[in-house]
Amino acid sequence: MSHTLIVLLHDRPGVLHRAVSLFRRRGYNIESLTVGHSEVPGVSRMTAVVDAKDVEQVIRQLSRIVEVLTVSDVTNVPVVVRETALLKVSVTADAQAALLAVGAELGARAIDVGPSTVVFELTAEPWAVDEFIAAVRPYGIRELMRSGHLAMRCGATADTVGAAAAPYYFQADGMSDPDSVEG
Repeated sequence: MSHTLIVLLHDRPGVLHRAVSLFRRRGYNIESLTVGHSEVPGVSRMTAVVDAKDVEQVIRQLSRIVEVLTVSDVTNVPVVVRETALLKVSVTADAQAALLAVGAELGARAIDVGPSTVVFELTAEPWAVDEFIAAVRPYGIRELMRSGHLAMRCGATADTVGAAAAPYYFQADGMSDPDSVEG
């Protein structure tokens, strides 16, 4: 079964490698992996979709990595999930208007229109990205790049660092409350 995990981790060399190696060593397939800066300087947010029977074991192992701050399985909670895709699609002059209409109908934006190709950008739920890819596949996809799942809890609940949503400052010795930072 696929599980969506949100992991907050320190921005330090080798942390992502240790996290991904954990999945590899356990034999879990990573279906999607997206990592980027979070709302807290020095902290990255990772969304991983993994095919794992014992997700609790994965969470325990990830939590053992020193630089990992939090791990949450959001598979069965309300979340917003999006993917971004860039597609370069072949097109003839005769079919260009029809292809652009398909893109517009499915929410994609044409960001480069040339004589023989169109580059589309689409940010949507994963199923909608799949639907768009299927719709333009008959034209001929030359290049395709998907971001992977980006997930965020709905409503007031959040995956954050610390108990409060207040900003934190990271120093060489760890995390500090902003009220305790001199300066």
